[in-house]
Amino acid sequence: MAQRTSHRVAPEHTHPDEVPVQTALAALADPVRIQLVRELAGSAEWSRSCGSFDVPVGKAALSHHFTVLRGAGIVEQRDEGPRRVNRLRREEFDTRFPGLLALVLREESPGRR
Repeated sequence: MAQRTSHRVAPEHTHPDEVPVQTALAALADPVRIQLVRELAGSAEWSRSCGSFDVPVGKAALSHHFTVLRGAGIVEQRDEGPRRVNRLRREEFDTRFPGLLALVLREESPGRR
């Protein structure tokens, strides 16, 4: 009998090559998702669990935001014991949409809004 290593189903991932530009743009149009992407960009791969992000949403909404980012090929997640950890799929996403993440990650200057 196989032993379960997690109490939840492993996340499904979409490869950036399979993502239409409209899906990528929609995923990056939300301020919470932009904040998640920016925090991931500043962190080592697989070092951030879902609960470690400082965003103004509850657990259910946060789970939804990560689902959208996974579906757009922007993040990858895996379970490590009770934690679900994340990585930004920067290289793969940049190959599919060159320069898009750079625009999202660029700091806004006060005159550019």
